[in-house]
Amino acid sequence: MTQRLHLVFGGELIDPTKNAFKNVDDIHIVGMFPDYDTAYNAWKSEAQRTVDNAHMRYFIAHIHRLRDEETAASPTEELGT
Repeated sequence: MTQRLHLVFGGELIDPTKNAFKNVDDIHIVGMFPDYDTAYNAWKSEAQRTVDNAHMRYFIAHIHRLRDEETAASPTEELGT
């Protein structure tokens, strides 16, 4: 069975309408999770805990979607789309 790892992380944003962190040294790494459902539950818990701070955001990164740097990229990947 293929693992589909997910990273949950968050922090305070410069502007709540953008996805740029105020201080990358203060990013909160919640953890790495073996499936989306577990990651979603962790994300939801952190998002609800910080709901009163409009600048605080948590994200789920789909680590399993990162490509192997040794594998040749497709033309689409090279264009950054």
